[in-house]
Amino acid sequence: MTKKVSLSHKIARLRDRLRTAEWRRYGALLMIGKLTGIGLLVAAAAFLNPGLLGSRAFAADAVLKGNDIVNPINTVWTLVAAFLVFGMQVGFTMLEAGFCRSRETVNVLMECIVDTCLCGLLFWAFGFAFMFSHGNGLIGYHWFMLQDVPATYETTGVAFLAFWLFQFAFADTCSTITSGAMIGRTGFVGDLLYSVAVSGFIYPIIGHWAWGPDGFLATMGSAGNFLPWLGTGFHDFAGSTVVHTIGGFIALAGAIVLGPRLGRRFKRDGGGPMLPHDLTIAASGGLLLWFGWYGFNPGSTLSAMDFEGIGRVATNTTLAACSAGLLAMAVAYFKTKTWDVSFTVNGFLAGLVAITCPCYWVSPTGAILLGGAAGVIVVLGVDLLEWLRIDDPIGAVPVHGICGIWGTLSLGLFACGKYGATGPLAADNSAPLTGLLYGGGTTVLVAQAIGSAIVTTATFGVALAVMYLVNAFGLLRISADGETLGMDLHEHGISAYPEYVISSVPSPAAMVVHQPEKITMPVRSQMSATEAAR
Repeated sequence: MTKKVSLSHKIARLRDRLRTAEWRRYGALLMIGKLTGIGLLVAAAAFLNPGLLGSRAFAADAVLKGNDIVNPINTVWTLVAAFLVFGMQVGFTMLEAGFCRSRETVNVLMECIVDTCLCGLLFWAFGFAFMFSHGNGLIGYHWFMLQDVPATYETTGVAFLAFWLFQFAFADTCSTITSGAMIGRTGFVGDLLYSVAVSGFIYPIIGHWAWGPDGFLATMGSAGNFLPWLGTGFHDFAGSTVVHTIGGFIALAGAIVLGPRLGRRFKRDGGGPMLPHDLTIAASGGLLLWFGWYGFNPGSTLSAMDFEGIGRVATNTTLAACSAGLLAMAVAYFKTKTWDVSFTVNGFLAGLVAITCPCYWVSPTGAILLGGAAGVIVVLGVDLLEWLRIDDPIGAVPVHGICGIWGTLSLGLFACGKYGATGPLAADNSAPLTGLLYGGGTTVLVAQAIGSAIVTTATFGVALAVMYLVNAFGLLRISADGETLGMDLHEHGISAYPEYVISSVPSPAAMVVHQPEKITMPVRSQMSATEAAR
């Protein structure tokens, strides 16, 4: 039985303990903790029910709207994703520079840099307004020059300008894709002109159809909108259609109007592709693009609170790229009996493009299957362009255009029926998408096919008109003399490799070497007419 301690004994024991520094610190911490807890309870009560403390809300108090509440976590997540997507410009620049010939490297560098600067100003002035503001089913018409914008974009909780930056990085990606099939013979002024059309008008207006708040493809299948009998809208989570198909088919239009580079002979004519000048840079650029895709796809949730969603999207992105890279390598080996690095790089890029649309709604197994199919499709797409005598130096059309279509359609096949929509606080899986292979019928597949067909045909038709118009003024293609000399020297007055004499043949020409004894080594300072033609 425990003996009861008297009050006087408790007081004496407390006095003894207070003489000890350790007990004094303990007592102070205990007192601070209790007072803090009481303060927090009072503050919470005042916030939840002001009437408890005698305060009340007056009629003149401002009403806080949903679009005025910025979610700091989701905003930071979106900004980090925007930085990653913008970093893809480094990857695109390296990929194009590596796959081009050495004498047009500076032109690639200038084109990628200037396109980015141009796209930023155009997207600020009216591109974003056309694409993401409210208007009608075809175009938005508010927020020009970012005037009168709300605190957040729609109901995302993401600060408006953070959302703008994220979408600018996407627009810049589309513009850069376009240039890939046109390098080696596009005049710099012509490049500027078609870039204005792409970043300012084609991409944002057609993109509004699928991603705008009231775009007719986004609202398709609902009562009172386009094709109400369909029962579902067009889905493109991160842009297999909106970014990649648009960019790829503008590139196709440009390559057709430009024609092949001088000296380009196709396989059916006894020739083959012109050799890239630096596969190290090209492969490194491809891997940088893969890294940037972790902003492209998971960042499109616009929500760090959708914990399972962002992890699933990132995993699906990885697995699709892996399977596509391996399948492309295998198919290329079957064709050429060599382990081809260029096909392998374009293979994993094709997988990344394909998974961009369905990444939120498919399982990891589905990602592997559709990515592997993309790896096969990209090799066949390269062969198709070669047979059609279309000169695409980096494979922009097969990777982005053709595999963008495949990725969009694959949602209608591989959507696993578990996932619905992302959200600012959590996922909403109450209405999941289910594809044909998971027992969902053809509804989603039909919607995807309709959306993809409309975007593809509209993009290609408008792009052809733009390219023919620029070409009619004699500004799209560089002169034959300039192309023979080399675009870097003709357009920019400098070579990317000034220490070497750059020629049109795979191996650099010999150069003059001055030795200390004033002995001059044999030189070949002039290219023959045959070399120039090659």
